[in-house]
Amino acid sequence: MPAEKIVLACSECGRYNYVTVKNRQNVKSKLKLKKFCKKDRRHTDHVETKLRH
Repeated sequence: MPAEKIVLACSECGRYNYVTVKNRQNVKSKLKLKKFCKKDRRHTDHVETKLRH
């Protein structure tokens, strides 16, 4: 099973800022990373959401 594309959305404003890939066989839980949000202009938690086609 190949890695799946996911989007990291800002937990403060909900904006999609980052796109990455994740192997679901290795990582079962949702990703939650501290990343920089351009809109908020600070580091916030970004959570995994599905990429819509």
